[in-house]
Amino acid sequence: MTGHNALSRFPFAHTFSIVARDPDTGELGVAVQSHWFSTGSIVTWAEPGVGVVATQAMVEVSYGPKGMAGMRQGVHPQEVLNELLRADEGREIRQVAFVDNLGRVAVHTGKRCIAEAGHQVGEQFSVQANMMLRDTVWPAMAKAYEATQGNIADRMLAALDAAQAEGGDIRGMQSASMLVVTGKTNSHPWTETVVDLRVEDHPSPLQELRRLLTLQRGYESMNRGDALLGAGRIEEALLAYKAGTDAAPSVMELPFWQAVTLADTDRLAEALPLFEKVFADDRNWATLFSRLPAVGLFKDDKALIQQILAVAPK
Repeated sequence: MTGHNALSRFPFAHTFSIVARDPDTGELGVAVQSHWFSTGSIVTWAEPGVGVVATQAMVEVSYGPKGMAGMRQGVHPQEVLNELLRADEGREIRQVAFVDNLGRVAVHTGKRCIAEAGHQVGEQFSVQANMMLRDTVWPAMAKAYEATQGNIADRMLAALDAAQAEGGDIRGMQSASMLVVTGKTNSHPWTETVVDLRVEDHPSPLQELRRLLTLQRGYESMNRGDALLGAGRIEEALLAYKAGTDAAPSVMELPFWQAVTLADTDRLAEALPLFEKVFADDRNWATLFSRLPAVGLFKDDKALIQQILAVAPK
């Protein structure tokens, strides 16, 4: 298989990525940045309790689902990867990395991957890159991942940032993606997804990915607040709501629901400044609030409702 025509059917996702398992939590993650549109749609693969895959360079997408199928059976990632490579005439233009639920790593950089290209394996992780400006990219990624404290998402972002700081993709930046799943097998695997974020096209995709991750954490705090409220743990719920609004201060929906909860639990003095801020941003929030009692999402107390609506702009 030689020549441009033989290779033209493969997506050209030249890129840098990381696959990893957090030994403390068991979470599995894969993250990538590339100068290619929607890199996450072809490069990043993850399955809870099974493993993660990054398939890049001249991408053969089937390494994702086929790699998962092998690891799902408990086969060592290196055996799975070796079998797939043997069957692939284009193996020397591939760059592929696996990490399974036990933290076992397998990685391949084909001899015909465009320079600078290479990979580095660490404890339960691998970093890999091709078509880089410099050959210092993947060592910098490994160093940053190992040196960074925090959860797996933060550590993988640090690795991607380090790659870009070394020059990254020789063509520049365009898209990024991150997938994190738990190490738990589950008959409802969608409940075990921790992070599933993609930046399809952006001048600064890593900055945007970080913004989205922060935003997700704000919404997660709000969801946790809802669960705590449902369990009658009001003080804990209010703390979770506040954490959510602090994480994403520009998103008016978060303080809106925090204010609704405060007012509905007889803490009107704390709720009114939040309502005033939200209503000033967009008076439609006041209209939405007025509809909540009819569906049981706020007490049907006409005097209280009027007090709240009074802070809306006329």
